[in-house]
Amino acid sequence: MSRHYDVDAVRREFPVADRMVYLDSGFQTPLARPVKAAIDLFLREGLEAAGPKSVWLDRVEQTRARVARFLGVSADEIAFTKNTSESMNIAANALPLRAGDNVLMIRGDHPNNAYAFLNLQKRGVEVRFLAMSDVVNAESFLPHIDERTRAISMSHVTFHAGHRFDIESVGALCRERKLYFIVDVMQAIGVVPIDARAAGATFVGSGSHKGLLVPQGLGLLYWDKALKDLEPTYLAAASLAEIPVDLIARPNSLAPSPTARRFELGNFNLPAIHALGAALDMIEQIGVANIQNHCFELGDHLIAQLDELDIRLVGPRARLHRAPHIYVLDLPATDWFGYFDENNVRVSPERDGIRVSFGMFNTVADVDRLIELIRKRGLKQATAAA
Repeated sequence: MSRHYDVDAVRREFPVADRMVYLDSGFQTPLARPVKAAIDLFLREGLEAAGPKSVWLDRVEQTRARVARFLGVSADEIAFTKNTSESMNIAANALPLRAGDNVLMIRGDHPNNAYAFLNLQKRGVEVRFLAMSDVVNAESFLPHIDERTRAISMSHVTFHAGHRFDIESVGALCRERKLYFIVDVMQAIGVVPIDARAAGATFVGSGSHKGLLVPQGLGLLYWDKALKDLEPTYLAAASLAEIPVDLIARPNSLAPSPTARRFELGNFNLPAIHALGAALDMIEQIGVANIQNHCFELGDHLIAQLDELDIRLVGPRARLHRAPHIYVLDLPATDWFGYFDENNVRVSPERDGIRVSFGMFNTVADVDRLIELIRKRGLKQATAAA
């Protein structure tokens, strides 16, 4: 039992927890029963009636409104996309950047955030990378801003070592310097409370298959609707302010929607959006702050055990600067990943070691099983086996 919620009851909603020690939610959260039920309902409706389309689309808008509340924004500022990468590419290409302008990013951040902006080099836009460090805030970026800096793009939480960057201070800096601010919240959303408006973000992009509990194939995009000059580089009927009733394209009626729908191309991933509605039910009933605090306590326990074994934690240790749920152990993945897998413990190999990532269903016993396996094998034995 967690101090913050009934984790045993939550755990029963994730059948995978009975099959293995699952410490890999930073890669993909396993399916929960309520999320599966929402997908099953969609499939049954499609099977029996080829879809109650108006009902399905009503659910899309209900889920859009719930996502907006979840991020502290309005429903007309939320678009559905395919994944984080698509969201970041939409954002990068919507910015009015010209040859000679520069964008600031963090070296080693997620590559699909970087590639969205690196692709603008063909237009003469320069991408400048800051060194990765345990603490990244406004002071980190300030010395690198010049008269041609137009935007800062960064993750809230890093996937490879669990840094939690100070997006609020960076957002305040961007407001002060009139810079666009783009934030990838893929590894944070659903575990770390997020207020996109308070963060001062121009765009916030995410997928939904980690903290939001939904299978792959659905992304989210927040757009600050005050910035109406930011438009997509593509156009479809679904993204227009006035969709022609007869669906005949009219060259003199191309104004984009005044809402974030301008960034959508229509034909939603309906089963995933319906699943997201069920996932938000689960998350909101527990409370994101409670999930965060529970994961922090699991992380505290893990760090204490690692210290006893003299195993270094890659990335920040302090709660102020670390994500609550992502921890990378300084254990060579080539030596340890297969061993954990053979013993029914699911983790991820990362660039700096073995990544342990918690979900709302994990317990102290899961951490203890991981540590038990490390003690059983021993660091010297693992090195010798390699």
